[in-house]
Amino acid sequence: MSEQLKYEIARELGVDQVVATQGWGAVSSRDCGNMVAKAIEIAERNIAQQNQAIL
Repeated sequence: MSEQLKYEIARELGVDQVVATQGWGAVSSRDCGNMVAKAIEIAERNIAQQNQAIL
């Protein structure tokens, strides 16, 4: 996952301030899991869009 995407997802989930002040190590396991779930959702959406463009 790109750094840009990580920061965008962190911002969307409201943990960007934790990252900014304390670093990625301070992000809770739950929030990390939510970030991974969001990244998967984005990837799946992008794949679906690519498949639509091919058809």
